[in-house]
Amino acid sequence: MVCLSAGTQQQVLNVNTAQVHSTNEGWPARLRLGFRAGSGRTVLTQRERHGPLAVQRPFYPEGKVCHVYLLHPPGGVVGGDHLQIDCDLAAHSFVLVTAPGATKFYRSAGALACQQQHLWVADGASLEWLPQESIFFPGARVRMCTRVDLLGDAHLTLWEILCLGRPANGEAFTEGAVDSRLEVWREGQPLLLERFRMDVQTRKRVSMLAGQPVFATAVFSHANKAHLQMVRDMIGRDDQAVSGATLIEGHLLVRYLGGSTEQAKKLFTQIWS
Repeated sequence: MVCLSAGTQQQVLNVNTAQVHSTNEGWPARLRLGFRAGSGRTVLTQRERHGPLAVQRPFYPEGKVCHVYLLHPPGGVVGGDHLQIDCDLAAHSFVLVTAPGATKFYRSAGALACQQQHLWVADGASLEWLPQESIFFPGARVRMCTRVDLLGDAHLTLWEILCLGRPANGEAFTEGAVDSRLEVWREGQPLLLERFRMDVQTRKRVSMLAGQPVFATAVFSHANKAHLQMVRDMIGRDDQAVSGATLIEGHLLVRYLGGSTEQAKKLFTQIWS
């Protein structure tokens, strides 16, 4: 279970979430985390940061699993910003990484906002990478990439939930561009290579997300046909959204396409738990 501490809640309350229009000047930030198996629990042994990226002090609601919250105090990403997050799990470490709130990409005057994430998971380690949704405000220009490298018998649970515009406020993504990549590799071999590119012109195509604003992907390692059938039975039918699941070399891939980030998170959380 993902828990939100009082300290994190206060940090969230202090964030200014007002929409901003960026200039070409950006704010680079980098965060590198390293985890090792300690005596009875996983410990955060490396924490290097530059710029406005940080982590809350680790806590242990599940005993040996190290829970970490990623923090971005500015509260949003603007054109010209470049965020880089590296996370390295040593053998037999157990880590859950999440964030207290959505990542917001604001309108840009022209410059790209970039976010790169590279995750290494060693043999026998387990990573649960469970961020909140990424929201692309109308006019945002974003390039983002998440790459996961798994070694040996490493376990992975990961989801990525992307939202075009702010449908709850009636704001459609009528301008801007998004280039998103998600890659999962095991022992140097690709398991999932996914790329989504969209701009104003492609957004108008009927084939582009069927006009839906929310699309999401989840990956669960060490799955089998029984897990696949269970998830397919769980998905059911919904006139407002489309979901599906498939099995790729022992990795369960689940997709969601619809109008609600909460619905996507609810589906993924049910499978995860």
